[in-house]
Amino acid sequence: MSRPRKQIHLAAHFPGVNNTTVWSDPAGGSHIDFRSFTHFARTAERAKFDFLFLAEGLRLRLQNGEIYDLDVMGRPDTFTVLAALAAVTDRLGLAGTINSTFNEPYEVARQFASLDHLSGGRAAWNVVTSWDEFTGENFRRGGFLPQEKRYLRAKEFLAAAQELWDSWSGDEIVADAASGTFLADPDAGRFRIMSDQFDIGGRFSVPRSPQGRPVILQAGDSEEGREFAASGADAIFTRHGTLEAGRAFYADVKARLAKYGRSADDLKIMPAATFVLGDTDAEAHEKADVIRHQQVSGQTAIKFLEQLWNRDLSAYDPDGPLPESDPLVGESHISRGRASVRQHRDPIATAREWRALAEEKGLSIRELIIQVSGRQSFIGTPAKVADALDEFVQTDASDGFVLVPHITPGGLDEFADTVVPLLQERGAFRAEYEGTTLREHLGLAPVRSAAERSAAEGVRS
Repeated sequence: MSRPRKQIHLAAHFPGVNNTTVWSDPAGGSHIDFRSFTHFARTAERAKFDFLFLAEGLRLRLQNGEIYDLDVMGRPDTFTVLAALAAVTDRLGLAGTINSTFNEPYEVARQFASLDHLSGGRAAWNVVTSWDEFTGENFRRGGFLPQEKRYLRAKEFLAAAQELWDSWSGDEIVADAASGTFLADPDAGRFRIMSDQFDIGGRFSVPRSPQGRPVILQAGDSEEGREFAASGADAIFTRHGTLEAGRAFYADVKARLAKYGRSADDLKIMPAATFVLGDTDAEAHEKADVIRHQQVSGQTAIKFLEQLWNRDLSAYDPDGPLPESDPLVGESHISRGRASVRQHRDPIATAREWRALAEEKGLSIRELIIQVSGRQSFIGTPAKVADALDEFVQTDASDGFVLVPHITPGGLDEFADTVVPLLQERGAFRAEYEGTTLREHLGLAPVRSAAERSAAEGVRS
């Protein structure tokens, strides 16, 4: 017996930290004007997407002491934007990347609980670490954490936030017409957290929110990232772009869930993906080639290559061949605090693969970077793109996608108008929202309070 058709989950990424946007396109708009955010969010909600996703940039990226070629100038605060979008949307989930390295659990837990209340249960937190020393210069503590401490702090940060959200059972608030709202339980909101990274105690000021806690997102393909997601995330982003690689990643991460008492449905796997549409496949591929050359300038190609080679390559011609020397292995000479191993587990082997590819196809540095740096791209007619998206999901290469258009803010419009109706026709994507919370959109089980979990344990015993 064949299994039921899986439903595709779709999210829309407003690219605030960016190697995607084509700035030269006349349709390109501001990344700080609120009208850009409202247009993007309303398009995603009109198309019945699960959520909108904002990246976080705590500082403009530097490389060799210079601003990165394709970075975004002007990054408004994530919580401010999401709270404002809660007022102009009704069902769309609102997901924000918030750093666990330089923030504190109480503040972040309070902000997300507030957003969940303001939006009626549509908040999500993408938990990330920070690994650049120059980012730390913007914060009191300064510096940066070594890799093992970054993930330790992230795990303890998330655990602390969840304890804060759980400090209210949901039953403590009693509304009284005469005296107003008051606490029925004097222990409501009390917490005490002691760990390697945190020693805090007090009373959490925000009552239990509609979802119990925000949906937890995580981005990372590393061994640490996969394990972190399996232990507590509701969705994981990935860059695996082919069917074969996607299926391998999907099987690996889903297999890790059982040891944490979780089922395969408890974690959604959503690769980042771009798309280019055309009236014919040939037209779409021509457009895609132009777009990739617009996204990767010669300067960008050299800076990308420096991240692998771990040395200054500014003297190299982007239209010339790759360096003959091997990459330097170890702590980065390009960005302080960044380990070169972060993006490339074996830089020497990766360089060898790139040389072989460049030699086989006669590629310059820029042409090679264009080929190896792109996200998963779906290119073709709307029908072909719909077929490809559906194949990924139905064959367990993903549960859905985080779509990253190359034009802001209108780059999602064509997809919403042409591809989404085709997915709806085949029964692979919702025609209407069936729930009101993001947890319901993603098909995730409700979060039970600590009191509810204790009661359930008592029944089982």
